[in-house]
Amino acid sequence: MTTSITDTAPLLIGGELRPATSGATFDVLNPATEEVIGRAADAGREDMDAAISAARTAFDTTDWSTDHAFRARCLRQLRDALQDQIEELRTLTITEVGAPRMFTAGPQLEGPVADLGWLADLVDSYQWVTELGESEIMGVRSYRSTRREAIGVVGAITPWNFPNQINLAKIGPALAAGCTVVLKPAPDTPLIAAAVARIAAERTDIPAGVLNVVTGTDHGLGAQLVEDPRVDLISFTGSTATGKKIMAAAAETLKKVFLELGGKSASVVLDDADLGTACFMTALNACTHAGQGCALTTRLVVPRARYDEAIEAAKGAMASFAPKDPNDPGAFCGPVISAAQRERVEGYIELARQEGGTIETGGGRPSDPDKVRGFWVEPTLISGLDNSARVAREEIFGPVLVVIPHDGDDDAIRIANDSPYGLSGAVWGTDPERVEKVIAGIRTGTLGVNGGQWYGADVPFGGYKQSGIGREMGREGFEEYLEIKSVATPA
Repeated sequence: MTTSITDTAPLLIGGELRPATSGATFDVLNPATEEVIGRAADAGREDMDAAISAARTAFDTTDWSTDHAFRARCLRQLRDALQDQIEELRTLTITEVGAPRMFTAGPQLEGPVADLGWLADLVDSYQWVTELGESEIMGVRSYRSTRREAIGVVGAITPWNFPNQINLAKIGPALAAGCTVVLKPAPDTPLIAAAVARIAAERTDIPAGVLNVVTGTDHGLGAQLVEDPRVDLISFTGSTATGKKIMAAAAETLKKVFLELGGKSASVVLDDADLGTACFMTALNACTHAGQGCALTTRLVVPRARYDEAIEAAKGAMASFAPKDPNDPGAFCGPVISAAQRERVEGYIELARQEGGTIETGGGRPSDPDKVRGFWVEPTLISGLDNSARVAREEIFGPVLVVIPHDGDDDAIRIANDSPYGLSGAVWGTDPERVEKVIAGIRTGTLGVNGGQWYGADVPFGGYKQSGIGREMGREGFEEYLEIKSVATPA
């Protein structure tokens, strides 16, 4: 492995960096080369049980949840310690995730690390108690207030596509709120989570048991975390299918769930838009990190009268984003994460052919000799299908863009909304009134207008419909981890 992080990444349980009880480990691959880059502890049920127990004990027996100033200091310590090792973490992120280097300057690494400081500032300024004043009920005068308190033990289950972003977007707000955490990262990217765990354990004053990280290949570990009555909230990012199972399982103990799920976001181009720019930027978005982002726009919805022109513009753009070594400073599109994910993407491309679609560009694996190994997929543009096609309705998670014609603004809104998802999207146009009508009409959690970027520590992120429940990031994301207690005392 090319970083200073140890090759066998341990678990963090109760403040101790340790191997799995069984001693089992598993290999972690570089998706660009298929080389083994390290090993991680392969936890079992007893390890998860110990992590939950440690988190429960830390919440119930320490003043972590009530000492706001201490928590803010610990968050700043974690931010500073991560920033001290940012180059090692950058190398690890590129190697383990296949993330293009340029994105590690933003949401793949540096952004979420810096955002811990925003959370620390929020802890310092947050109004934990709200005074409601006096009232009289049945002759009794009382003084009322509300208090915001940590919800308790948080089980965080995260995917592999943006592990630094998503791990820290759960750990950070949960710790800021005063919760304790058990993090179960995806088995494809355990080393990044383990690196954060090691830094937190060795370089901060976060008390033992407040943060626990359990890596493993057993999918039953996530179910164990969801079902355990000692866990008060599950924060999950991943597929809608898995989110539904988590919601059903969590109902047994009536624990709160935050779910950030799938997307099939539309980039809506109005007839007065700069078509070339809209198609180029949508293609770039669809190819970013090999299309492995739930909020990426993967449907290009264009005026029917300009359909052929849009295809040509998008085709040229997609072809220009050929997959590159993620270490290349100019790479937008790296590999997909695994052989299984590549097969999934290729299956959808073949399905598009079977449904009568035309593969305008891409559709296979790169022919470059240096990409014989690694999990590569060419950026692929599909035309000739309407919004009823499966490739236009289902989340593919690869560099695949479908071009769909619309017959005016209302039809474009209808197409954008004709989806089980509602996570993100884009609008392109020059008439402010028409653009505003489309913004108001599309039922989605985030929208970029004419290239506007909504991502930021202070911006809540989440979706409508089957794209999830709740919001991550921003004040709203922080408050997902709080309970409200109303108190009345004699006036």
